[in-house]
Amino acid sequence: MIDLERIRAETVAYYRALDEDATLRHNFRHADDEGGLWYIEAVLGRGELIAIKQAELTSAGQLHRYSWEHLEDEHGFLTDQPMDPDEDPLEAIPAEEFQRVWNR
Repeated sequence: MIDLERIRAETVAYYRALDEDATLRHNFRHADDEGGLWYIEAVLGRGELIAIKQAELTSAGQLHRYSWEHLEDEHGFLTDQPMDPDEDPLEAIPAEEFQRVWNR
């Protein structure tokens, strides 16, 4: 039997540790095909760039935030895939720009 509670607790613990232990954070912006903007804060974990915070600002002006404190909801979820700035269409942005959207 799959213990979903244990898996969720381990996932939250993993992302929380990445967030709390990070000394260097990388911030990105990405426009989606529907006119929305994604703001991402990522850190290195296990040799890969891992998103620890993600905010979607929809074309309608709605803000959806995901982190270890709120992994998913009916609208979306914190990506579980490593990021590759060389492959993914990401634009590096200043930390202040990410924080301005995140704290909105």
